[in-house]
Amino acid sequence: MKLNQLIAIGLFAVAAPSFAQTYKIDPSHTYPSFEADHKGISFWRGKFTKTEGTITLDRAAKTGTMSITIDANSIDFGHQKMNDHAKNKDMFNAPQFPTITYVGKSMKFDGDRLVSVDGELTLLGVTKPVALTVNKFKCIQDAMTKAEICGADASAEFKRSDFGMNFALNWGFSPDVKLSIQVEAVKSN
Repeated sequence: MKLNQLIAIGLFAVAAPSFAQTYKIDPSHTYPSFEADHKGISFWRGKFTKTEGTITLDRAAKTGTMSITIDANSIDFGHQKMNDHAKNKDMFNAPQFPTITYVGKSMKFDGDRLVSVDGELTLLGVTKPVALTVNKFKCIQDAMTKAEICGADASAEFKRSDFGMNFALNWGFSPDVKLSIQVEAVKSN
């Protein structure tokens, strides 16, 4: 081969098109929820009702990323007094830290099935690695809108104390948090 052909082949390889697709989080079908210990005798369960973000997914290359923002003020335990308390400086400190973010930096697949996401959670201004296990994942064409949508059920566990959320730990509350996320996202055009 001539040098010009090698250069052309090299340029073609670099300029090869990406098959990555971008999906916008559907906030009306996405609710991160969690459960945390209450006095060692029960669990409080809550969810966040305002979430936004994007997911970039290349299913052929089995790669992807995600960027999710959660409104800390949208916390909902189904109990207003607890909602108000959780928003104050004892817990989520929503006035100072109004958003919680998750940035998924890499995705792992088993065949065609997405099985996990490695990323970083930022809570109370502290960023730590948190891996999501993807329990269910599927993309379909929505029968009503005809748009491609992907959905997943994901989960993770972490210690809230790693992020500086230490309320009531000295009273015997456990720092362990179980996170569950139902998410749906619509392919952007």
